[in-house]
Amino acid sequence: MTATAAKTAPRLASRLVNGLLSIKPLAKLAKNRARNMMIKRAETIGVYWPKEVQILKARGGSAEFSPEWKADLAQVQNPNLTYPDYYLTSFHAYEEGNMGWEPATEVEVAAHAVHARIWPEAGAQGDAKLRQSYHNVLKAEILADPKDILDLGCSVGMSTFALQETYPQAKVTGLELSPYFLAVARYKAQQRQAPINWVHAKAEDTGLPNATFDLVSACLVFHELPQSAAIAIFREASRVLRPGGHLTIMDMNPKSEIYAKMPPYILTLLKSTEPYLDQYFALDIEKALVEAGFHPPTITSNSPRHRTIVAQKA
Repeated sequence: MTATAAKTAPRLASRLVNGLLSIKPLAKLAKNRARNMMIKRAETIGVYWPKEVQILKARGGSAEFSPEWKADLAQVQNPNLTYPDYYLTSFHAYEEGNMGWEPATEVEVAAHAVHARIWPEAGAQGDAKLRQSYHNVLKAEILADPKDILDLGCSVGMSTFALQETYPQAKVTGLELSPYFLAVARYKAQQRQAPINWVHAKAEDTGLPNATFDLVSACLVFHELPQSAAIAIFREASRVLRPGGHLTIMDMNPKSEIYAKMPPYILTLLKSTEPYLDQYFALDIEKALVEAGFHPPTITSNSPRHRTIVAQKA
């Protein structure tokens, strides 16, 4: 059986949750509850979600929504890009998924809220600690610092800026499918004076030249993908990597006891915002990477609920 056909039946609790979420009013309720829970959690760690989002939307001014955002969108957007069907769906309690200003301006505060409880003592620093734990694994396993880095699914640039800080001598490219996310990333890069190359493209069809990068990184991306897209991205990463280059992935760890023991109510809220979670948990990622042209990867637990995968191009 190839990795493209890999299937594992979800556990009973997960199947029951899937049944509940197939009822649209219940799915909408779950999404709203999940969103409200994250906003309240953010406040408990000193991240005032509505206020910070409003400041970003107004770009520090007094306007409700700065007209400069539309100009930034035009700067980064590829008008000829065709979006895959799997992407044009509801993600993270947003009906528009990733294709709108609301999700784009809320990504960073949401990340702080979601990652605040990975380590009980971390609080608002949980997200930074998570990313640092990922880079610690990279530093330990990849001995030669990469000169050219591609950050796949870079969102609003949090992972891209963290990679640049870890490898300050490298040339870094951030690639993202949502032009709204990319516009926010570009604005934040200007604030930081960070020389990032931003690309609006699909991770499974980047349009970038062969053998261009030493490191392709994907941070918290694959749990948001159907298996077919994940496998296509593995192949594309192999194509754009130089011989001996590395694909590294940091994402949810399906083998974490936290997910196995998650209460049904919390699992319902989680799955209401993550439509492809079952496919991600069922994917034989080691087999899929080898079939895509990589050596067998190493898999390291870098948090109580995340793993880092390092695969070298064969």
